[in-house]
Order: sequence, then C-alpha cells, then structure tokens
Amino acid sequence: MRFRPLPVRSTVRLRRPVDIWHKPALSAVVALAVPDLTLFALGRLDLVLYTSAGAMCALYAHGLPYAARARTLWWVVLGMVASLGVALTAASLVASAAVLVVLASLVAAVHKVVCDATRIGPPGNLILTFIAASAFFVPQRPAEVPAHLGLALGAGAFAWLVCMAPALVRPQGPERIATARALEAAAGLLRTGTGAAPDRTGATRAVRGTDPAGVAQARHATAAAVNAAWHTLFLVPAGTPEKAAARAELERLLAQAESALGDADLPGGAEAAAERFGGWARELRSGRPVPAGSPSAGLAEEPAGVAAEAAIDRPVGGLLAAPGAGDRLAPSSPGLRRPAPGRPHGVRAVLARLAPGSPLLPIGARVAVGCVLAGWTSMAVGVGHPYWAVVTAASIYQANTTLSWQRAVQRTLGNLLGLVLFTALLPLIHTGQLTMIALALAFQLGAEATITRNYWLGSVCVTPMALLLTEFGRHLPASTLIADRWIDTVVGAAVGLACCVLVTNRRAADRIDSALERLAAAEAAASRLLAAGPGTGAGAVPGPGTSWASELVADQAREADWARDRLAGCLVELREAAEVAAGEWWQRALPEERIARAEQQGHRTLAGLVRRLSVPALAA
Repeated sequence: MRFRPLPVRSTVRLRRPVDIWHKPALSAVVALAVPDLTLFALGRLDLVLYTSAGAMCALYAHGLPYAARARTLWWVVLGMVASLGVALTAASLVASAAVLVVLASLVAAVHKVVCDATRIGPPGNLILTFIAASAFFVPQRPAEVPAHLGLALGAGAFAWLVCMAPALVRPQGPERIATARALEAAAGLLRTGTGAAPDRTGATRAVRGTDPAGVAQARHATAAAVNAAWHTLFLVPAGTPEKAAARAELERLLAQAESALGDADLPGGAEAAAERFGGWARELRSGRPVPAGSPSAGLAEEPAGVAAEAAIDRPVGGLLAAPGAGDRLAPSSPGLRRPAPGRPHGVRAVLARLAPGSPLLPIGARVAVGCVLAGWTSMAVGVGHPYWAVVTAASIYQANTTLSWQRAVQRTLGNLLGLVLFTALLPLIHTGQLTMIALALAFQLGAEATITRNYWLGSVCVTPMALLLTEFGRHLPASTLIADRWIDTVVGAAVGLACCVLVTNRRAADRIDSALERLAAAEAAASRLLAAGPGTGAGAVPGPGTSWASELVADQAREADWARDRLAGCLVELREAAEVAAGEWWQRALPEERIARAEQQGHRTLAGLVRRLSVPALAA
C-alpha cells in the first residue's frame, strides 16, 4: 500500500474549451427559454422547476450521430421524468427531512452508477441529481404530481426536437466532428514523433529533444480518438446508397488517420502528412464537402479490401458484383466496416458493467454514504432544505480519490465566487421576473462556455443559475439563501471528500489485472493473424460467381479489422484503468512495469495490423 499526494496547482489550471461546447449550450438555452417565457406569459413561473427538468435534457448526447442521439435522448428524458416522479411522490408523502435526505442520496447513487455504466458522457449524473434532489424538498400534494410530471415530459419532448433540429442542416455533423478529432490527434502524433509542433501561424517548426513520454501520450490519445471515431461511425445507419457512400468517405479519412499509429511511410513525410490531416479536419468541421484527399497507394487499398466483402454478397447500387470481377471492386461500393462481434451492446453491455464485482459499485456506495452524511450534517447545523449539500457531495465523486479531491476544491471555489456574483446582481435580479429569466439563460450559456475549461469556472455560473431557479418557486431572504448555500457547499464537499477517502475503491487495481488479461488475449490473437501473413485467410471457400481473390481479400480484411478493433479497445481500457487506479488512495502497488510492457507490445502489434491493412493484401 502507498499514499499518493493530492495535486493542487493542476486543480485550478484552465484548459482549452471543448470544441463543440456551443452545441449543448445553445440547445439548452433554446429548450429553457421557450417554456420559461410561456410560463411567464401565463403567470406561473412557480412551475419552472418542472419544465427545467425536461429542458435540461438538451445538454446530453451531442457527440452521438443523430440516429443514436434520438434513442439516447428519449432514455435521458424518461430517466429524468422517472427520477422527478420518485422525488415528487416522496415529497408529497414523507414529512421527515432526514428520510428525504436518505431517499435523495439513494437516487443520487443510482444516477452515478447508471450514468457511468451507460457512458452517457457530460454532464453525466450532475443534472439528474440536481433536479431530483431539489424536487425532494419542494412542497407537494399527491394530486399535483401527475400534472408536474406532464410538464417535465412535455419540456423533454421539446428539448428532443431542439437537439434533433440540426440534423436538417448538417445531418453528418457528429460523425464528421469525430473523424476530425481523430485526424487532429493523428497530426499531433506525427508532429510529436518527428519533433515538430505547430506555431501560432499554424505552420510546423522543429522541436529539439522530442520527449519519449510525450510520444507515448500522443500515441495513446490518437488510439483513443481513432477508436472513438470508429465506434461513432458504427452508429451511423447506411440504409440507402447515399448514406452508405457518405459514411464510406469518412471511413476512408479515418483509415488514413489510423495510419499514423502504424508509422507508415506517408507521401511527403510525416510533417506533410500532419499538415494534410489538419487541413482535412478543418474542412470536415467547416461543413464543406468531405475532402477527397490524396491517399497513398497502400492506404487507398484498405477501404477497397473491406468493401470486397460487401461486393460478394450485398447489392451495390441495386446490382450484385459481377461474376469474375476478381479483386477489383465496383467504384460505387460503400465498403463499410462492421464492429467486432462478441461484445455486448445496449442494455446487455450496461448490465455487464453493473455485474457483481464491478468497480462502479464502490463508487455508488461512496455516493450514497457521502450524500446521506452531508445532508444530515447540513441539517444539524441549521439548514432547513439540505438538498444542495446532497448535490455537492454527489457532484464531487469521480473515478478515484485524486479526481474527487480536485472536484471538491473546484466546487467549493466556484460556488463561493458564484455566491459573490449572485450577491452583486441582487439589485438587478429584483427588477422583475423577465430579468431573472434573461439572467438564468445567460448563466446557462456561460456555464457551458466555461465548464470545459475548468469545473470551478463553470460553477461560477451554475451557482447563481441554481439560485434563480429556487427564486422562481418561492422567494427567500437573500441572506438566508446565500448563507444556506454556502454552508451546504462546505459541508457537502468536506463530508463527501471524507467519505471518498474512507470508502476506498479496492477494485480499481483489480480492474487493471482484468484489462491486462484481455489485452494479452487480444494481442496474441492479432499476433497470430500477423504471423499467418497475407494470402492465408481462415479457410475461405469461393462462393458461386466469385473468385478466390475476392473471398480472401474480404476474409482477411474482416479478420484484421476485428482484431484491430479488439486490440485498440483493450489498449484504451487498460490506459483508463491504470489512470483510475493511479489516483486512488491506499491501493496496492501498481504493476507499472507490466503495464508499460503490455502497452508497448500492444501498440507495436496494433501498428503491424495498421501496416497490414495499408498495403494491398493481394495483387490484382
């Protein structure tokens, strides 16, 4: 066992904002503004909490292709309404604040575990817990619950429409952004590996003394970005030839980005390839037509090799591949890759991540215990509605103790500054309800614009926005409101962090052992495939009207693609497990040398697979 120091300087350091922060920001503003203004016109701003529950769902799923986003957002809306239903029912039937704290804490634990298991992405469990915890302490009558849930569901349906509306303008937007991220990561890897970096003008300049650790970090980042982009493209439906062709264009660019992992000889050298990748990424983000590019002879063969399988048994443009076409693929073939079989997906994948022994279960226990103690402590010091202490405790729990410590510091600092900002704006707030709506929307936009730079900076806007939502429902003296919020913040952060330290996640290191085993199996399978060499497919037998070459190209491409998917996924999983365990307190010593060797060998084999797919498998 060893003690790991907690970082301080990096906790408050600002980062670059996420590239698509404006998408959830604008969606949430629109989804909130329409119901708020409608309630203002009706004189029922006391119902803002319920419409906000549905409207805040507009913050989710902006990284998913629109078909997957449509399904995911409905699950988010239903989850939000269900959580709100539990909270309002409890508020109408339970009079004890202590019991309500327990119920709110259990719901917060469920939110944390389910959001982590589904990998829903930002903002994760925070919005769900904030709305539900607030609703537990709102005066309620049983007869009012159905109508309030109806408002939440209606606002959620409107939020769904807002989030799906961009599909009418840029139907390929999410997958283009995922591909652009992979190209940018690949460009960064090439520049890091050759000792070149972009200057302020965008041109590259030589950098002496390339850091091997920086190269390894860039390689991990590229593997993760490419792997994420492939899984994004797998979610894109290709039901029509037009959609299939559009996805095939992105797959071609993504295959070239992946070539950076194989140290392939790129035309013009690594620096020229990095510039080319960066240019393609800018074109993808701008909405212009997908760049045609100028792939090398080797790279151009990979989509064709993958597409050969489709040409064998799938219509292309309404016609089957002509018998005797041999190794040449019809130009109109989409050539789409498919995900590796055998992995659970959907509900089965979520249940597998929640199975007994899951590392998510100790985190859920932390949330439940920490939120209960934080709420009870807040009540003990005189706060009548301790929901903010519950929300604060729930928000600081991250994947390990170090990240939870950082979040506790960020939350406390951001809330303190947010309270100062709210106090300064009180004269303006008291000018009228329309001003309050405008400020709430401005804070929502500001929160999304700043929270990806650092959580404490986003909390500066989140805190006054949350206070305004409270003001819509019932007016409290400013001194009481600010004092209660400050007490809840300090209590929630302190108690939550203490529980995080005491309730250790001993399964974090066990996750590394499991990840190493899966990586070893994936690497061994990929090595056997490489050792077999080209032209030795898994016993392909030519079908009627097809050639040996077509069968072998399809068989080899399919096996290599699946082996690459499994190996890349295992490498990403191992790196995540190692980073989580490295930030946990009181863990047994990590097998750092074993991890480093496994990653080096895995990336070496992955590079071999990429090179294998970057040359013609068979001569035409």
